[in-house]
Amino acid sequence: MDLAPVRILSLAQLTNGQDWRITLAHDREEHVLFWLTRGQGLLMLDGRRRGLTVNNFISVPPKSLFSFDPGRNALGMVALIPPGTSVVLPQEPLHLRLRDTDAIAELAGTFDLANREANAGRALAQDALDAHIALLSVWLRRQMASDEHLPPKENAAARLSARFCRMVSECYFLPQVMADYAQALDVTPTHLTRACKAASGRTAADLLSERILHAARTTLEETQVPAQDIARHLGFGSAAYFTRFMSAQTGMTPTQLRAAKRDGPNAS
Repeated sequence: MDLAPVRILSLAQLTNGQDWRITLAHDREEHVLFWLTRGQGLLMLDGRRRGLTVNNFISVPPKSLFSFDPGRNALGMVALIPPGTSVVLPQEPLHLRLRDTDAIAELAGTFDLANREANAGRALAQDALDAHIALLSVWLRRQMASDEHLPPKENAAARLSARFCRMVSECYFLPQVMADYAQALDVTPTHLTRACKAASGRTAADLLSERILHAARTTLEETQVPAQDIARHLGFGSAAYFTRFMSAQTGMTPTQLRAAKRDGPNAS
C-alpha cells in the first residue's frame, strides 16, 4: 500500500480559513513540524502552554495532543509527515527556540527547497520531498543534541497535565467524563482540574471537550457520516445530547455546520 504523501504547507493553507482546525486541542495521525517565521502565538503541547516567537520550531509526534493559536500577523511553514515513513523523527514533543544564525539559515534553506518541490509539479517530486524531510530530520536531531535545547524540568502539575493529555488522545471517543480520567490517574477531579489549568491554561474538562469537538467538526465537514453515527462513535448517549453539545460549543447544530461548510471556508 502506498504511503500518504509528505505535505509542505503555510499556516494559512493548513487552516484554510478555519482556525478551529489548529486552535482546538487535538492530535493527528501525521508527525507535524511547525516553523514560525513571523509574529507570535500560543502553543499547548504535551500538557503545557508555551509562548511562541519568531524562529521557534515545534515537533509534534503522532497522537500528541496540541493546539496552536497564531497571532494576527503570524506566518510560518508546516510539514506533515505521514505514519510509516522511514524518516527518523523524535517521538517526544519538542519546542525549540532557535538563536543560532547558522541553524536558522539551514532550516530556512531546507524548508524553502521542500516548499518549491511541493509546488513545482515535477516528476519524482515525492522522492525529492522525502529527501528534504530526511535532511530536516538530521537538522532536528542535531539541534536536540545541543546543550542550548535541553528540555526544561517539569513540575508536578505539568507532569500530571501531560499524562492527562496522553489519555485524552487515546480515549476521547469513549463515554467517559473528566472525573473518570481523574480516577484512572488516581487523583481527585479538583486536583486534575487545577493541575491542567496551571500547566496548560485550560481545565481538564475544557481539554477533553475541545478534543471531542475537533473530532466532531472534522467528521461532519469532511465526511457524509450521519450525525447520529458520529455521536455514537464519540461516546454520546444520544443524537440529541450531541446536538446540544455542538450548539453550546459552536452556536450551530451539526446540520448547520455541514451547511456552513458547503457555503464557504470561513464558517465559524
